[in-house]
Amino acid sequence: MSEKQKIRVGITHGDINGVGYEVILKALEDERMPELCTPVIYGSAKIAGYYRKGALATPLQLNQISKASEARDGQYNIINVIGEDVKVEPGIASAEAGQAAFAALECAVTDLRSGDIDVLVTAPIDKHTIQSETFRFPGHTEYLQASLADNGEKALMIMYDPATSLKVALVTGHLPLAKVPAAITKETVIASIKEFDSALRRDFGIHRPRIAVLSLNPHTGEDGLLGSEEKEVIEPAIIECQNARINCFGPYASDGFFGTGQFSKFDGVLAMYHDQGLAPFKTIAMNTGVNFTAGLPFVRTSPDHGTAYDIAGRGTADPDSMRQAIFAAIDIYRNRAVFDKAHSNPLRKQYIEKNKSDNVVLDLSKSDDAD
Repeated sequence: MSEKQKIRVGITHGDINGVGYEVILKALEDERMPELCTPVIYGSAKIAGYYRKGALATPLQLNQISKASEARDGQYNIINVIGEDVKVEPGIASAEAGQAAFAALECAVTDLRSGDIDVLVTAPIDKHTIQSETFRFPGHTEYLQASLADNGEKALMIMYDPATSLKVALVTGHLPLAKVPAAITKETVIASIKEFDSALRRDFGIHRPRIAVLSLNPHTGEDGLLGSEEKEVIEPAIIECQNARINCFGPYASDGFFGTGQFSKFDGVLAMYHDQGLAPFKTIAMNTGVNFTAGLPFVRTSPDHGTAYDIAGRGTADPDSMRQAIFAAIDIYRNRAVFDKAHSNPLRKQYIEKNKSDNVVLDLSKSDDAD
């Protein structure tokens, strides 16, 4: 991407019977959008026109293109990835809508890998109707890990609220509650803490992040009375990460931790399972929250809500979460570029080569960049 070219933001339309188009189009009404990025919607110009009539005060002009490389800066670009005969039924879950959602996602991921778009923002899908022979995943996060992780990277779900800076990551994601305890091992907790620490540094620009780790059981297990995972798994994982110079603390009982506002003292909160982290997060940040998939070579965000079938097609959907998801994707993309440049350590070789001739040994591992 040249310096003059804006960041290309690929946006998938999600479930066509949900609020995806409405929140996308409303978010793009923000006058800052064409200044910050070049939007590329993966969907259908016809369906966009259908939803545009009742959702927008000033209808957006969409530039239809056949591929992302044709996207024009300063315009709202759209690629038709489905046929014009697809039936739109606002508020109805259907297999046809699920297939349309996957078509957009598959096309956008292909372009993301090829570099035709820089970041990906996904509108909500119906996790049931999207299932098919080609999509057998619990959600976006698992599909993206399978599609984008070339070197064994592990996706980490992070919920982020730009308004409060609250960031909640999950050790386990879309997993039935009955299977959670077996998935909470010392190894998975350590891996999640390390990945979270890395994301806070590289993706959010926090130099020495402070991470709070939640317990699995009520009251942190009450010294084994209510469960042994804290003593046997979570605490040893925290200690090992602390020995690796990661600022992590806990475990904390989730109810009191959020109820007293203790979360505001930390840069990130690691929850053990989905609802433990997302219930308090969405209570705090339902309208502005962003779902970010960390740990992968590419940036992907989405709004923190679902298809909202109950209000689909009524023109009342709140676009704030989608707008923040687009802004967050741009910010994270830029943060990564700054971090990678700062930590490429261009002076290291020069120092070593220069001082070899002077017989001077420099221990650069103790510099701030080694943290």
